[in-house]
Amino acid sequence: MVVGSKLIRLHLPASQSLKDKRQVVKSLTARLANQFAVSAAEVGELNSWHVAELGVAYVSNQASHAEKVLESALRYVEETRPDVEVLDVARDTMSPFE
Repeated sequence: MVVGSKLIRLHLPASQSLKDKRQVVKSLTARLANQFAVSAAEVGELNSWHVAELGVAYVSNQASHAEKVLESALRYVEETRPDVEVLDVARDTMSPFE
């Protein structure tokens, strides 16, 4: 078993309140889960209006497959959400039983 994860830091320049931000984050995490079968959640910058941190994870039997799915999810965010700017991405892949 391999667990791949990404921490995606986003800038939401049009957000005027936490309600605006959470609406964008909720929509984005739901789309990622439906489109790519990943788990996604807001994991940081919870009180900032303009910055969000999303944790995205995927479980696979191959590290290369997990990374491919997570890269596709990241590209999806970049290409389909012009209202969101990706500031930074941290990657990690682990095999917990090795």
